[in-house]
Amino acid sequence: MKKLIAFSAIIAILSSCSSGDRGELVGTKGKAWHPEKPFGMTLVPGGSFIMGKSDDDFVAVNDAPTKTVTVRSFYMDETEITNAEYRQFVYWVRDSTVRLKLAILADEVGATPGDEGIGDYAFVDQENEEMTPYDQYMYDNYFGMGDDFYAGRKINNTPDIQWDTASYPDEYYSEVMDTMYIPAEEAYNGQRTIDVTKLKFQYTYMDIEAAARAAKNGSSDRKEFIKKEELLIYPDTTVWVRDYNYSYNEPMHNDYFWHQAYGDYPVVGVSWHQAKAFTAWRTLYKNSYQKERKRQHINSFRLPSEAEWEYAARGGLESATFPWGGPYTKNDRGCFMANFKPLRGDYAADQALYTVEAKSYEPNDYNLYNMAGNVSEWVASSYEPSSYDYTSNMNPNVNDPENKRKVVRGGSWKDIAYFLQVSSRDYEYADSARSYIGFRTVQDYMGTDVVLNEKLGDAR
Repeated sequence: MKKLIAFSAIIAILSSCSSGDRGELVGTKGKAWHPEKPFGMTLVPGGSFIMGKSDDDFVAVNDAPTKTVTVRSFYMDETEITNAEYRQFVYWVRDSTVRLKLAILADEVGATPGDEGIGDYAFVDQENEEMTPYDQYMYDNYFGMGDDFYAGRKINNTPDIQWDTASYPDEYYSEVMDTMYIPAEEAYNGQRTIDVTKLKFQYTYMDIEAAARAAKNGSSDRKEFIKKEELLIYPDTTVWVRDYNYSYNEPMHNDYFWHQAYGDYPVVGVSWHQAKAFTAWRTLYKNSYQKERKRQHINSFRLPSEAEWEYAARGGLESATFPWGGPYTKNDRGCFMANFKPLRGDYAADQALYTVEAKSYEPNDYNLYNMAGNVSEWVASSYEPSSYDYTSNMNPNVNDPENKRKVVRGGSWKDIAYFLQVSSRDYEYADSARSYIGFRTVQDYMGTDVVLNEKLGDAR
């Protein structure tokens, strides 16, 4: 036993001598981290601001008293998420669903990647010589466990999906594709329409806040705090009809989401849950790219907190009424500064009847477009009328899972000017979708060296 201890000590000494650190505490080494600005986002430098109503609350809601708070630096989308961007999410889910269905049927009929036809879309598993030892281990030990029989198997993303019926390779492929469309008796004008009820996105996340509080009380069961969500992700296009009685809006219902003419317009008809699912997919999509290139994973995309949204909307202007300052909604040339409902319902007075392109009007001083008007925006926070009275002054946020009322900010094309004010609060139920509510995402900035107060100090 003494010899073993002495041998271990010698090994430890030799290991220390060969490390090149001269026995000093130099810390572990890793790849240098260089912050990368996400595409389409702008950096909002952290700092303090006065949150809440700086003017008289003439509607007497009294849910936004002034309060000095501080938020950390973060990236934010320059525009609301557009139809084209959300369609990328929808198409990804659609294609993944098709590939999974093809792989399952190929497995059931015994087709392998070496076979033609549906075999080209078979699972990439033990038949594939390119599997890594880890993938092989996961397949051997975890395939078929849990609720999902096909968990642990990898779908084949290499072959293109054939959408033209004339290009279907065999009957099995035709059988799968037929399940993706609405039944023939429900179609009209000879159109084959995707059945959007088949477009479900599933993701998991960990409730860090609940887990941290439970750990303080001695609980350590991580599985209890891992949440699994599955939901339909196609926008509810019927909102253009249901939101308005005795109003002809069928063209918006028929064309707004899918037609490329509206590709750069903000997506609407998306619930709070769907907006949250989009942020999870965007994180997964980017991290898949990072993994392929052996780069570090990024921070998660997410919805902004209510405080972050208001801080960003103000654009560094203290106690301003609107993102451009105010107190007026017109500039010095008499043009409206945002897309809203002016002049008692003259929707066209601001050069827009419904929504406008996401990069319309002038951005605020953080280069953020339409932080007032166009569409209201979901944020992560739950609506509590008195939340300003008890939230923290540091990165305040209230997100109660039991509270189905979620805050929307910024006002929309159908709202009066009051809701365009950066301090005005409104809410909608998390499972609701509206023709005037969209969203934008944020991502935490890695590091603390960029703050607004620091910049102001340099200027002085």
